[in-house]
Amino acid sequence: MDVEAKLSRNTAKRAVVVGPIAVGLAWLLAGTDGAIAAAIGVAVVVGNFLLAGWILSVAARISPGAYHAAALFGFVIRFGLLTVTVILVTTLMELDRVTFAIATVATYLVLLTWETVAVSRGSERELEWTR
Repeated sequence: MDVEAKLSRNTAKRAVVVGPIAVGLAWLLAGTDGAIAAAIGVAVVVGNFLLAGWILSVAARISPGAYHAAALFGFVIRFGLLTVTVILVTTLMELDRVTFAIATVATYLVLLTWETVAVSRGSERELEWTR
């Protein structure tokens, strides 16, 4: 399995812990509407990580140049998709936008930090370059 895909899957698995905490906190602070907004925010973040892993792992199989281009342009494309997704969700649904935004950013940062710490400590033994 490609390293990039494995990293994104590990991050998505950690959302099983982070997601309920984010949704629970949103429910306590903003009620049911906040919990729904937080759940959608968590789903958007997980989808973004999985898409990034897929794009990078496909590009890595092609060439180093494709990998570098995917890292740069993939970020821009994913950011554009994320923006369109947020606009669509907030347009099609009555959503607590503040809770959605806070949950999305917080979930992204927590998952990214958790994965970074795990890799830097060598917890991800199955990744080829951490041995």
